[in-house]
Amino acid sequence: MHILFVKLSAIGDIIHALPSLAEVRRHFPEAEVSWVAESRSAELLRGNVLINNLIGIDTRSLRGGKVIEELLLDIGRQVRGLRKHKFDIAIDFQGLIKSAAVATLAGAPRRWGFARKDLREPASRFLLTDTVKIPPVTHVVRKNLVLARTALGINDIPGPIEFPIFTADEHKAEAAAITEQAGERFAILNPAGGWVTKLWNAEKFGTLADRIYEELGLTPVIAAGPSESELLERVLANSKTGKAVAVQPTLKGFYELARRAAVYVGGDTGPTHLAIAAGAPVVGIFGPTEWWRNGSTNPEDIVVERTDIGCRTDCHRRTCSNWICMDIEVETVLTEVRRRIGENG
Repeated sequence: MHILFVKLSAIGDIIHALPSLAEVRRHFPEAEVSWVAESRSAELLRGNVLINNLIGIDTRSLRGGKVIEELLLDIGRQVRGLRKHKFDIAIDFQGLIKSAAVATLAGAPRRWGFARKDLREPASRFLLTDTVKIPPVTHVVRKNLVLARTALGINDIPGPIEFPIFTADEHKAEAAAITEQAGERFAILNPAGGWVTKLWNAEKFGTLADRIYEELGLTPVIAAGPSESELLERVLANSKTGKAVAVQPTLKGFYELARRAAVYVGGDTGPTHLAIAAGAPVVGIFGPTEWWRNGSTNPEDIVVERTDIGCRTDCHRRTCSNWICMDIEVETVLTEVRRRIGENG
């Protein structure tokens, strides 16, 4: 059997589909599994021994309000080589027109996806041959697992949730170098977020870094991506102890670093999902998105969120004139960090 996974981006989306890859491999060890992903996100999948063929495409060229005919032509030019694999089934975990178009142009006779109400772009339904309904209030990882299991007729008891990520010696060495600088006991603080409404105040991250060092004896490691240097500097400028360590690791280097961390603190963003996949103790700071949907699958992990406001339900706003859901005090976050790592202060 030749199975095509379609999960294009972003990093968090890729991570949320990895347990489905592990589940499929458990039941179909001899299958040939291919994965189509955005080239920028494909790095996380590179070297994954559970994937036979990794195909990268540039989804940025597929934006801009193109009509379906133009979209299909653009995708068709990028995925010409897909048809040589003769897929038996394609599973669209993304729920977009462009992801359903990839599955269609790949030539898979059966193309599974979510039912219309669960699709991010309901118009993509007409490109799918089969769909599955998802129960309300379902975590996105389990949502993907339901889709994969239904599409492939897997009926036995689900196995444990696994995030198969494969790293190399260079990534372990990268994490080891940061650990040598920070010491063996450290906390990772990630002030970044894909939307401005997901950001907790950078100044508060600086204060939190100081208190984690002074009260919990953990070195604060402030992690950010290559394009987030300004945010990193704002956190450091508001950390008065001078003990914070600033790092900008690669994705897989960050994964290896998170495996060593005493605790991780961050919002709803790719590195948070990567820390969850690495098994780090996590304290999430969530505002416009829901922990039950996007947060950790580990019941021991903790979320800090505003439950005393009436405008947060099903919000998902990328901009907001009110923006009070992330107005959370440092003391509140620190209390949950203590609780997560078992410290009583």
